[in-house]
Amino acid sequence: MPSILWQPTASVEAMLARARLNQIIRDFFRERAVLEVETPLLSQTTGTDPNLHPVNALYQAHPHAAAVTMYLQTSPEFAMKRLLASGCGPVFQICKAFRNGESGSRHNPEFTMLEWYRPGYTLHQLMDEVETLLLAVLGSVRCKRITYRQLFLDYLALDPLTCTTATLAALVKKTIEVTEDVCNRDTLLDLLYSHVIEPQLQQPVFIFNYPTSHAALSRIISDEQGEPVALRFELVMQGMEIANGYDELVDAHEQHRRFTADQAVRSHNDMPVYPADQRLLQALEHGMPACAGVALGVDRLLMLQCGAHDISEVLAFTHERA
Repeated sequence: MPSILWQPTASVEAMLARARLNQIIRDFFRERAVLEVETPLLSQTTGTDPNLHPVNALYQAHPHAAAVTMYLQTSPEFAMKRLLASGCGPVFQICKAFRNGESGSRHNPEFTMLEWYRPGYTLHQLMDEVETLLLAVLGSVRCKRITYRQLFLDYLALDPLTCTTATLAALVKKTIEVTEDVCNRDTLLDLLYSHVIEPQLQQPVFIFNYPTSHAALSRIISDEQGEPVALRFELVMQGMEIANGYDELVDAHEQHRRFTADQAVRSHNDMPVYPADQRLLQALEHGMPACAGVALGVDRLLMLQCGAHDISEVLAFTHERA
């Protein structure tokens, strides 16, 4: 029999640290009367976000039945929002999530996510709570807060909300090695952020008030300068995204419009087009309370806690050894 790598990639110490981290998280939310829930990993629908690619699964009612395509969830978000609309109050979940094509030193196609929702919270109140959780896990942590706009002004001396696409393209060409011309504004912003700005963000920082094209499932308002911005934040530590939070969209009509826009982008880019989640839309029509929600990468948080440089150091088995 040929020799294969069967051993875990994480040390026993890392596995013990994971167990302790899970307990800290559960204690944290129990003390705050936030209900722990479980929602399906396997679903009939999936998100339409063009940046996320689900893992498909085939279900058969019996061995000779026709196979039905289902999806391993990229996030528990839709199901948890349906719980919120049912009146369950604040909820959290530690669960597995799955994303195709994500593998590397900070990514594994199967990973652990902590997601929670706080009815009545503002985005800044949720940032406060995330920071309090970090204190419980990592000890002394102080997070700076900066708008997406100010971040680009500080690091690149340009306003990402008002500058021309041509200006962005010229800066990308000057600062980043790209193999082809890029003309999509969002792609240009993402390239500048991921290649130039994010690696420099070593100290904990909340970035908030994103361009509206980055809204995803967050509400949109006008900022102090009158520019429309998306009410979302990202927490970055040691040049790595740790959490992504929204002041959640609760308007069913607007949610349907965004699903349709995502589907158009997917079709234009020759990507699989997924149907809109009708159960979520009906839950929003029924009425979901105004709330803020956040998804936090547990594996990445554990990497910070353990001083790990590669996600394999905190996973019992990476997908190559699964």
